[in-house]
Amino acid sequence: MYLIDVQGTLLDDIKREPIEGSIEFIENLNSAQIPYVIVTNNTKKSSSDFYDFLINLGFPIPKSSYIDPFMVLKNSLHVKKVCCFGPDEFVQVIESMGYENTTKNPKAILVASSKDFDSQDYASMIEMVMAGAQLIGMHATSIYAKDTRRYPGVGAIMKMISYATGCEYEVIGKPSKAFYQEALKLLHVKSFEKVEMISDDAVGDLVGIKELGAKTTLVLSGKCKSEKEILHIKDKIDKIVPTIGQLNE
Repeated sequence: MYLIDVQGTLLDDIKREPIEGSIEFIENLNSAQIPYVIVTNNTKKSSSDFYDFLINLGFPIPKSSYIDPFMVLKNSLHVKKVCCFGPDEFVQVIESMGYENTTKNPKAILVASSKDFDSQDYASMIEMVMAGAQLIGMHATSIYAKDTRRYPGVGAIMKMISYATGCEYEVIGKPSKAFYQEALKLLHVKSFEKVEMISDDAVGDLVGIKELGAKTTLVLSGKCKSEKEILHIKDKIDKIVPTIGQLNE
């Protein structure tokens, strides 16, 4: 059974279209009745909208086989006064969930992926955390791929702010153990040893779940472009393939 990433794994990071063989891979799992869950760090659309986006692209994914950070956030963050750092779409979803987005004495700061963060944003994060706000990453990707370039992911930003302030942080989506455990519930199993994770993010997705006992497959169709880039963690990767379509063979 599988846990399957979306961006760079099922979808091309630039064109936002299905990678060759990715729809067929999902169709093959359905035909063989092999359990799987789509585990995405989507933070730009509501959970239902992003699920519908995948369906409209042609992925025949059952709704019970989908999970993203917004679905976990509503059960884990109980304060309502937050400050969001990320694109406007992210802020809109957070506000639609009933949270108040404010820069005045927030109880928590929520950080999503953005290529436009600058020193002023980082200064604001530091000041709010030092004033007592809880530091929360919507996920902990190592790299954010956008417009053919690679930027620091939320995971890298979390480590930077944590180092600057001495404060710990919480991760909602991948690769947090709590998020993966929620995905495991959807598979109706209790052990990660029965699961294989497929992703393009070796550091931000695969290392964490490997430590929980899962098998790991890295695709070179997204953030990671070659095996040379993951030599320092290659022992955490069980299989490397160019694209998910190769697994149809």
